[in-house]
Amino acid sequence: MFKGIKDWLLNLKNEGVEQVPDETKREFLKIGLIITGVFAGGSLFSVVSRVAEGFATPEELRESYPYKPHYSMVFKVDRCIDCELCMEACRKTNNVPEYGWRTMILRRYDESALDQKVMFMPILCNHCNNPPCVRACPTKATYKDKKTGIVRMASYKCLGCKVCMAACPYNARYFNEEKHAIDKCDFCWESRLSKGMTITACAEACPAGVRIFGDLSDPNSEVYKLVHQLAKPVWVLKPETNAKPNVFYTIS
Repeated sequence: MFKGIKDWLLNLKNEGVEQVPDETKREFLKIGLIITGVFAGGSLFSVVSRVAEGFATPEELRESYPYKPHYSMVFKVDRCIDCELCMEACRKTNNVPEYGWRTMILRRYDESALDQKVMFMPILCNHCNNPPCVRACPTKATYKDKKTGIVRMASYKCLGCKVCMAACPYNARYFNEEKHAIDKCDFCWESRLSKGMTITACAEACPAGVRIFGDLSDPNSEVYKLVHQLAKPVWVLKPETNAKPNVFYTIS
């Protein structure tokens, strides 16, 4: 089943693609990535490392990341089996109500396949370097942590106006009725990372190794190695929004 997903990802065509804006290219160069291709009408693009291309040393690239640590997550999408253990772990760890969500698994049906294969796409807050939600919030209730880059919520400042929900390109927020405030993924900052743990609940719970969490500014981390490699395509969602997400997708 998952061979079909891998083939679909590897054989994305360049028909009718949009050009990546020069500003987007410059911003990715700042964090050590080079755009090498645009696929599926501009909704996905692959990136490769300046280290691999000989444009920067690992030490120079480490210093180019704006946050220390620079938290990121990579999804190996061909491994996802839609077991939802990640969602269950997130709800339990972060007290997410039944009607809410901090992470979700979308389904896409490959109608070109004879047996209509299902492809699974995990999503959560992309903790963007240029977050539209932060710019849209009238009270600064949503903000980007200056040290880690995690996009967080100060619930006591939230008016519940839902403007940030409308601004988010990834539909990664929901209104928490009990808090009367917007809630979202914070990479388990409050429940785990700030207490000395080094992995999110969803990544720890995944039995298939789909979710890889770590410090993108650390050349020894798995997320760094996955993003800065040439063997397989690496992409982000909705690059045309110029949000510059810190969540990446690849295949095994």
